[in-house]
Amino acid sequence: MSKGTTQANRLDQAIEVIRIEAEAISSLAANLRASGSEGFDLAVTAILACSGQVVVTGMGKAGLVGQKISATLASTGTPSLFLHPAEALHGDLGRIRSGDVLLALSNSGETREVNDLVPVARRIGAHVFALTGRPESTLGKLADGVLEIGRVEEACPLKLAPTASTTVMLVFGDALAMVVLEERGFERTDYAQFHPAGSLGRRLMSVSEVMRKGSELPTVERGATILDVLRMTSETPGRPGAAIVLSPDGSMAGIFTDGDLRRLIEQNGAAALEHPVDDHMATDPKFLTPDQLAEEAMHLLAEHRIDQAPVLDPDRRPVGLVDIQDLMDLGL
Repeated sequence: MSKGTTQANRLDQAIEVIRIEAEAISSLAANLRASGSEGFDLAVTAILACSGQVVVTGMGKAGLVGQKISATLASTGTPSLFLHPAEALHGDLGRIRSGDVLLALSNSGETREVNDLVPVARRIGAHVFALTGRPESTLGKLADGVLEIGRVEEACPLKLAPTASTTVMLVFGDALAMVVLEERGFERTDYAQFHPAGSLGRRLMSVSEVMRKGSELPTVERGATILDVLRMTSETPGRPGAAIVLSPDGSMAGIFTDGDLRRLIEQNGAAALEHPVDDHMATDPKFLTPDQLAEEAMHLLAEHRIDQAPVLDPDRRPVGLVDIQDLMDLGL
């Protein structure tokens, strides 16, 4: 801590940076509405109609923001890559194809490497959009459309380091990506395809991916005894905590769980093993469908304090069984 600097001073400086950047974001929204949305509309339309991919480029801090924008687009259904402008001019131009959209980031609009790349990209057949604070700049004039962030006051005390300007670029990129996402009709299930790993991907798995099925699905017919059910669950791989009772037409008549068995034995002793399961099964249990999400299954089980739920097709025929322990093992 330098002489004369206090903890309170540091906090005040931090809050001032946050204030400046927050005001820059507020100004971006106001300016976008006041100035009209021609450039924004053109960019959204071009991305939706793009037969190739969205190539994002920028130098320095703007380039780092561009990498984030490209990653957001790619993870939400829009093929995208980041291309360093200097590398592009030294052999990587082959990554740009006719029909691509090039999104070029430069606050000043005078970044030499970016401006050298744009005319070449246009000759290849890419549509170019500039994300800049100066639409009258060289980049603004070279582009097919301009996404203007406005004149932004940097949060740096020296007014030099890109801070508020890069924040506003990032927010504008998020806004662009989210509008495209919505207009594509991109759904949670689509998102899951691009996020198979981690807790997010696991939550967005479908019930059909996490349920027990085939040889792991224990079923007995109506009229079976409790002993029959116990044998079935004991012989089923994974030792499931429930068995589904089938009607003659193959539809679910009910479900009998380990909890039901424990209560029955406590009340009737070993004689309960000869009782017909029909007298003790739950005939209207909570159930799931194969196309629901794993996180919906977890919510259902937790909300109703149950450990298993059958998975039924439209004819109420069981196609699987979801066990809460399996979901917990997945980290849900």
